[in-house]
Amino acid sequence: MVRHQPLQVYERQLCLSCLTGIYGCRWKRYQRSHDDTTKWECLWSFILFCTFCLLLVWFYFWLVAHNDYNEFNWFLYNTSGEWSDGTVPIVATTAAGFAYITLLTALALCHIAAGQQLNLHWLHKVYNHWILVAYELWCDLCVVKATGPFLHIGALVAVTGLAWLVAGQVARAEKTRFQVLLVLIYLFVLLTLYLVPLSITSPCIMERNLLKRRPQIFGYQGAPMLAPENTALSFQRALSLNISGLEAHVTVSFDGVPFLMRDRTLRRTTNVQKVFPEQQLDDASFFNWTDLLRLNAGQWFLRDDPFWTVQSLPTKDLRQIRNQSVCSLERMLHLAVSSDSSVLLTLRRPPPDHPHHHSWINDTLDTIRLSGIPQHAVMWVEDRDRQLVRRVAPGFQQTSTKKQPAPALHQQGVSRLLLRYNQLSGQDLREFSSSNISTTVYRVNELWLYSLLWCAGVTSVSSEAPHILRKLHSPSWLMSPEQYGLIWITADLVSFALVLAIFIFQKWRMSGMHSYNPEQIMLSAAVRRSSREVNIMKEKLIFSGKCVCEKE
Repeated sequence: MVRHQPLQVYERQLCLSCLTGIYGCRWKRYQRSHDDTTKWECLWSFILFCTFCLLLVWFYFWLVAHNDYNEFNWFLYNTSGEWSDGTVPIVATTAAGFAYITLLTALALCHIAAGQQLNLHWLHKVYNHWILVAYELWCDLCVVKATGPFLHIGALVAVTGLAWLVAGQVARAEKTRFQVLLVLIYLFVLLTLYLVPLSITSPCIMERNLLKRRPQIFGYQGAPMLAPENTALSFQRALSLNISGLEAHVTVSFDGVPFLMRDRTLRRTTNVQKVFPEQQLDDASFFNWTDLLRLNAGQWFLRDDPFWTVQSLPTKDLRQIRNQSVCSLERMLHLAVSSDSSVLLTLRRPPPDHPHHHSWINDTLDTIRLSGIPQHAVMWVEDRDRQLVRRVAPGFQQTSTKKQPAPALHQQGVSRLLLRYNQLSGQDLREFSSSNISTTVYRVNELWLYSLLWCAGVTSVSSEAPHILRKLHSPSWLMSPEQYGLIWITADLVSFALVLAIFIFQKWRMSGMHSYNPEQIMLSAAVRRSSREVNIMKEKLIFSGKCVCEKE
């Protein structure tokens, strides 16, 4: 009687079927393979990993860029002439693409861990290529604001976790050259991460006694998240927060009244389309002050909800918002005087055919002088006729938007700089501080950015969210160089110990799989062995069956 040894033991493998099915559309058992991955598929796996890394950076950028969403929307408005929240489709598309590529990357890593051959489906390859091209078209806009120590720890945890897959591949590999190459590449990446902190210069890594005073807060256009920008209500809301001052853009009406308006036209922030439909594209300075007072400057805020804050406002505030009008410079200055606050003024010159094209600076100076605000409380940004302004109002804080060496600024009488937050380095801040030049940076709307600028030593910030920044009473995180060095060394040592333990365990685990017992061999997709080993086991199993037959 002949006894047959079963060559295969079939068992249900639902998880493995889903793994290979979603990744490569290989749902059947016979479609799966333990053969080595082809070079072409290895290349696609590398491209997939690169796409994941790029999208990770891109996604991180848009999370950080939440601080600049309104500035981005305003840029789109100036380009297209229509107001819309352009960040929504970008963030939604980025989140969907990142989730998709993250799923494929996770499936690829699971294939490696399960010993399955990588075979990315062609449809996934097309989508992956499209996402990679889309990223390259936008990469010039990507300016990642790194929070160094935390990103380093996260990267270290991820690479340490990859040691399990790398060690498994090294233990299963048959070629010594491949084993050595894989180990060297992994060690290079690991050692690079171990040494990255040498190049991290986060401003919040400092001794606490060196921390400067909290930066002053200027409400840019008032408090535009709580009320329509450049309205009396917006400035009142900002001053009720006990901030240091207000920032606004000043233009001059057709009859010589300075008023506050950021845009060139009135279309976005008023109902000029209904009241003066034939003049809706005209420059805002071509309207008389009496006509400007007829416009409603609050209804657009409730309709467009530019900061997604309308739903959180009380009903009483909504009624006030509906009745807001264009605010004059005189009204804002009176509010600042009553609260003993400063003002930061940026002027916009009327067009050449405007009756006040040449007198716009004098018109503004007259309004400031008559308001009774102290000269030291006025920060003057306009570069034109600066010497004239210095003679008429010597107490003004002359402010420049151009970063120049300190001696050149002193020569022009400039005592303050107004720059975007990414235009100043730590070295710049130290040089300007030593030269008694104050620094005001814009637009700071997020707590983490305000915290970093506080550590960096910025004098003041201009914000559209003063009600949020007022909640921060100390930097979000602050550690001394000694503390960070201890965390750095401890993390590296723990990582190295874990990697070493994983490699030793994987070597021991895989070495135990080389003993062949015909009664325990299961030639299924769950077996983590190369095709050469499987063939050897088949031959041994068949040879064992022949021996039994001959004896009988």
